[in-house]
Amino acid sequence: MAGVFTQLDLSPNRLEVARQARAARGDLIDLTSSNPTTQGLLFPPEVLATAAAKYWTTRCYRPDPHGDLAAREAIVAYYARRTPPLVLTPDDIFLTASTSEAYSLLFALLADPGDNLLVPNVTYPLFEYLAALRNLELRSYQLDEDRDWRINARSLRRAVDDRTRAILIISPHNPTGAIVEHALATLDLLGVPIICDEVFAPFTYAAPSTPPLAALHPDLPVFTLNGISKLFALPDLKLGWIALNRPARAFAARLELLNDTLLGANALSQFLLPTLFASGEAFVTAMVERVRTNLTFALQRFADHPRIHARSPSGGYYLFPSISGWDDEEALALYLLEQGVFVHPGYFYGDVPGCHIMLSALTEPPVFVAGVERLCVALAG
Repeated sequence: MAGVFTQLDLSPNRLEVARQARAARGDLIDLTSSNPTTQGLLFPPEVLATAAAKYWTTRCYRPDPHGDLAAREAIVAYYARRTPPLVLTPDDIFLTASTSEAYSLLFALLADPGDNLLVPNVTYPLFEYLAALRNLELRSYQLDEDRDWRINARSLRRAVDDRTRAILIISPHNPTGAIVEHALATLDLLGVPIICDEVFAPFTYAAPSTPPLAALHPDLPVFTLNGISKLFALPDLKLGWIALNRPARAFAARLELLNDTLLGANALSQFLLPTLFASGEAFVTAMVERVRTNLTFALQRFADHPRIHARSPSGGYYLFPSISGWDDEEALALYLLEQGVFVHPGYFYGDVPGCHIMLSALTEPPVFVAGVERLCVALAG
């Protein structure tokens, strides 16, 4: 395991070197940011300040492997409001420091060294590092671009073997925006526990809502992950959770022991959570509307473009268009940097067929508009 990390080349790659050089000129438009706090999306500070003041006057550390009860009750109420509702109890919730920590806990809970997990062939580059820490194998299943990036059931069946311990699903998916809107018969047939990451759940576009996967598959063990980083634009306060549906409760005692070992969720963020849910709706609505406006603008500009081919995402806050006329994504990204716009090449997200780039619609609207316009001009020839 140590060798996986000691052999990593941590020097800046060609793209980062070129990005730094181009940024030094002062006119680079960055269309990649997923950090809301750098894009002017700050949860109302007066709400946080008022709620935090109450914490300091009543502060008392009461460690609980499930987390603060009031926070868990607020999460239960949140899932009860989803479409369709997901019925949970406070004992079904485990608070963690982040969704990354939640993944680590679940990898330890479900798998032993040498076991494998199934992950989408297109995905955010996180799982390989977390799996390496546990000596777990990652196996890919396919997302079909020509079917709006839906899960390819046949590839799932081919990937499963007797050492498969979980299937990872991201809905809305990062970066394609695909949402699992209906139950998948293949998942029930396989019977493998599901880890479902729903951190982009409020961000819908072509889809009317993000159904909780655990509600679509009530007879399958589903561990639902979410947190306040995306939901309330609070990545700096670091709070996530794991929600267990009824079949997943069989794992609760062991998960309680694992979470008690770390107790990573800080007490202040837990204390704030009921206030975030009670007072954050207007902020979340405004944030979602910004993303929708940016997505609509980009899709309209790309609609008749000869080289940029974008699908309306079901949700999330990214666009993942394919680019015709190029077969080298790094060369494309380097060329666009020369033109003053920074995008992520598709290979950042795994083994993606064709040529793709990633744009973040979380970007401040004036910057996003300018960047899209510059992108269209740069690729027009």
